[in-house]
Amino acid sequence: MFATRTRNVSSFQITRLWKSDLPSKKDKIIMKKLFNLTVALFVISTVATSAFAQLDVARRTTAITYPLDEVVMVNFRGTTRFPRMKGEAKIKRTKRNGTEIELSVSKMPRPFELGAGYATYVLWAISPDGRADNLGEIKRRGFFEFDSKISVTTPLQTFALIITAEPHFLVRRPSQQVMLENLNPYSVSGKTIGTVSTAQYFGNSSDYFQDSRTPEIAELDYSKMPSTILQGRQAVALAKFAGAERDATQELAEATTLLANAEAGWRAGRREEDVDITARKAISAAVKAEETAAVRKQARDQRNEKSRSDAEIRQAERKYSDAQAEIADLKAELERETRNRELSERDVQNSSNVVRDLRDENAKLREELTRTKIEAETAKRQLAAIQSEKSRLEEQRADDQRMAQIKAAEPALIQVLRSFGTVSQTQRGIEVVLPENYWANSRSTDFSLKGTQKVEALAALLADNAAYGIAIESHTDNSGKPETIQAVTDGRARAISSRFSSAGVADSRVSAKGLGASLPIAPNTTVKNRAKNRRVLIILSLNS
Repeated sequence: MFATRTRNVSSFQITRLWKSDLPSKKDKIIMKKLFNLTVALFVISTVATSAFAQLDVARRTTAITYPLDEVVMVNFRGTTRFPRMKGEAKIKRTKRNGTEIELSVSKMPRPFELGAGYATYVLWAISPDGRADNLGEIKRRGFFEFDSKISVTTPLQTFALIITAEPHFLVRRPSQQVMLENLNPYSVSGKTIGTVSTAQYFGNSSDYFQDSRTPEIAELDYSKMPSTILQGRQAVALAKFAGAERDATQELAEATTLLANAEAGWRAGRREEDVDITARKAISAAVKAEETAAVRKQARDQRNEKSRSDAEIRQAERKYSDAQAEIADLKAELERETRNRELSERDVQNSSNVVRDLRDENAKLREELTRTKIEAETAKRQLAAIQSEKSRLEEQRADDQRMAQIKAAEPALIQVLRSFGTVSQTQRGIEVVLPENYWANSRSTDFSLKGTQKVEALAALLADNAAYGIAIESHTDNSGKPETIQAVTDGRARAISSRFSSAGVADSRVSAKGLGASLPIAPNTTVKNRAKNRRVLIILSLNS
């Protein structure tokens, strides 16, 4: 699975140096560097091979709670895979941008040294509940061990940071190859920083990283091959491994074509930026093919399961029909025996012994008939139970499928909603706080030009997501008369509700109310705090 390649020039240089009778100072330096390089490559190969064989077990890393407007410094340590790696981050949580992270790392090995399957590094934020967010790619710089930097922002406040080796930058969850993890923080001002004891998470348990068919990721000359082309090859390989050749042929063809264009552009010496853009488009297309194949495979499995269930029901129905036919035969036979008994009674009226025997036989037949009726009733009840269970399973399957589709689409919905305001997830659902610039002024119920465009776009988006109920809550500060304040929030709530209705959102999904200044989130003592209290919340909750 794991292969480490060295450049052919190394053996040539060593041979030439040993043939020299009096090596120069420059030759000695070259020999020392070559020896150090050989040792380093051997250590990398040994450590990476051991790391690749590790099981996918739970990991624990300290989660840090970052206070507002406080500069926090966090050091990073390398895991057992590459303990010489290290890093440092400068982190600050701001009101406007969330938590800003400036991270620098050093002594990072090339990701493909870890084995087939890895082409880049990704920074992750791990929340205490185990949720992992892809914060961005740490790009390769240099041929051997390299240093790099990344500046990103996350809406999270409490989280751990890890760096993993990945097949491409668009992965949805961390791989097994955890390279760096954060240590306990310290504040520049000396303030104590809160931490959560541990944040537990699991690596990537995909069969792809355990499969012997995993392909190599690059050509011999790693120094020239762009990282995004390596990632594109891995993304296409992952899509094929997920069954895209069967279930997402069109999407896979698009990804393959884009990757071929990127490689052709690189070989033709086109601009690095153009090659990078094309390769990243190929990665996105391959991820789409992989996800489409997974969805279609799941749908096919569900159809197969329904076919098996229907076959079992039909088999039960056939057994019931056979039982009914057998009961009919028994009834006919019983009727014939009864007629024969009556004839015998008339023929042997003077024989009491024969009469007693016939009566005993008749009693047995009645008992048999009763037993047969009981069995028939039991069969009917069983059939009714099977039909009831079938209906329940079909309803449950439809509900589960609908909820799964909604949940799968929820991250994309949240991403789109961020273009309309500040988005958070609470116990009430997805909350979107609209900015103040949606309105003509601080006491107006009329939209600004930008606000009109934004609200119409938001209304169209919510009309397409009919599974969510919508609650509109309008708040403001306490400046002015109470009746004026209430009228402003009522008017804003009605204005947004009317826009939603015009865009096709069903009135039954929408509730709108103005709450005046009754629920401030900050004391109305300063201009800044009053601006905070002037807000409109759009709350999306799944319909039951």
